[in-house]
Amino acid sequence: MTTSSAPGKVYLFGEHAVVYGEPAVPCAVGRRARVTAERRDDGRVRVEASDLSLDGFAITYGGDLDEADVNVPSGLVEAATGYVDGAVDQARDAAGEPDAGFTVTIESDIPLGAGLGSSAAVVVAGIDAATRELGVELPPEELADRAYQVEHEVQEGQASRADTFCSAMGGAVRVEGDDCRRIPDAPELPFVIGYDGGAGNTGELVANVRGLREQYTFAADTVEAIGDIVRTGEHALENDDVEEVGRLMNFNHGLLSALGVSSRSLDTMVWAARDAGAMGAKLTGAGGGGCIVALDTSEGARTALDYTPGCEEAFRAELDTDGVRAE
Repeated sequence: MTTSSAPGKVYLFGEHAVVYGEPAVPCAVGRRARVTAERRDDGRVRVEASDLSLDGFAITYGGDLDEADVNVPSGLVEAATGYVDGAVDQARDAAGEPDAGFTVTIESDIPLGAGLGSSAAVVVAGIDAATRELGVELPPEELADRAYQVEHEVQEGQASRADTFCSAMGGAVRVEGDDCRRIPDAPELPFVIGYDGGAGNTGELVANVRGLREQYTFAADTVEAIGDIVRTGEHALENDDVEEVGRLMNFNHGLLSALGVSSRSLDTMVWAARDAGAMGAKLTGAGGGGCIVALDTSEGARTALDYTPGCEEAFRAELDTDGVRAE
C-alpha cells in the first residue's frame, strides 16, 4: 500500500488565456489531495472517495462502468472515475504491467470543481502512488506530463499543462504552451481564498470564451491582454513587488469578467476582499463559481469574506514549495 499527495493551486494570472498559448502563472497552495494505491490480483479497480464533496461512495469495476453496482448517478461515477482510470492506465504503462489492479482511496482538502486544481492533484498523486506501488519511481516532470495526458483526454482536449505541472512541481510556475518551468525565489504570497460552495462548468465556460474570441476581435484582444498582464506580473514577482502583483490581479479579474467567466458570487467576494484592504483579488480557475484568491497580509480580507453573503468558507493558504511527494 502506497500513499502520495499533491497540492492544489491558485492562478495569480492567466487562466483561460493559457488555452490559447498565452502564459499563465499558477501557484501551488497548501491544500492537498492524498491518494493511496494498493495492488490487487484480479486486475480490477476499486475507488473509494469518502470526502471529495461527492457524498462518498465506493465502487469496484472492470473496464465497463455499466457493470458496476453503485447507488449514485452515473455522471457522478464517471466524473470520479475518469481521472482515476487515466492515472491507473499511466501507472500501468510506466511500469510495463498492463494488467495490474488497484484499490484506490482518495482523500482531499481541495473542493472539487472550485478552481483549485482538485482533478490535477488527484491525477498527479494517483500516478505517483500507483507507480510506486508497482516498484517504479517517476521524476516529477514525467509525472506532470503523464497527468496532463490524462486531463487532456478527460477534458476533451481543453486542458492546459498549467494545473498538472504546478501540482507536480510545487511553488510558483510559469506555463506557456509546452514550455513549463518553476519561477525561482518567488516571494512570500499572503493568499486568502474565498469559496462560494459552487463550481462552474469548465467545458462550457471554455467553450463560451472560444465563441467570443472567434466572434469578436476585441475578445481576442482581451485574451492577448491577459497574456500581457502575465508577462508584467513575472517581472513583479522577480522584483518581490507583491503590491504590483495585487494590482495586476485586479486587472486580470476585470478582463476575465469581460469574457463572461465571473459570477455574482465571485464578484461579491472579490470586492469584499478589496474593500477590506487586500492588495488584489480575482477569481481563480475556470470561473462561473468556486473560488477567489486575494493577497492580504492582515486578517481584513479573510474576516470580510467570513461575513460576505454567498461565501461558504474563507481560509489562508501558504505557497506550497513541495510538489508531489510520497507520504
